[in-house]
Amino acid sequence: MVYLGLYGRVGGMVRALKYGRRFGLAPLLAEPLAEAVLAQGWRLSGVTAVPTLLPRLVVRGFNPPELLGRILAARLGLPYLRVLRRVRHTPSQPTRGRARRYLPEDLFVPALRVEGSWLLVDDVLTSGATFLRAKEALLKAGASRVYGAFLAVRDPGALGPYR
Repeated sequence: MVYLGLYGRVGGMVRALKYGRRFGLAPLLAEPLAEAVLAQGWRLSGVTAVPTLLPRLVVRGFNPPELLGRILAARLGLPYLRVLRRVRHTPSQPTRGRARRYLPEDLFVPALRVEGSWLLVDDVLTSGATFLRAKEALLKAGASRVYGAFLAVRDPGALGPYR
């Protein structure tokens, strides 16, 4: 797992991108993430992102993790594919309190088959529940291993010993 910093430190930039539509931040934020991924030495087959539901996409106009994932893939010289689909609605994670740890198992489904190790991108790791559900679906899609990249992390221990 790689990330830029704790939410308290980089959350303002994340909010500016996600809610303020400051698209110029995306390449600036993706560059150090790409460097961190390269430093890990992961042998990746491709990059994908945690998908959002169509209503959220319509309201926001874009999916921040996908925007970052596409930039990361280009920087890393890897393909970007929409491997997953989000098929169930859940309230926005920041509004869910402790309930954010519990998400339906069938929240995401594979949209296509993949092979090899994949980088899964999300904007913020809060409890880790969304990432873990997306990771499970990516493994069902055929990935042999899934690594994570985030702009911000609220709790670095959320995923336990995951690396």
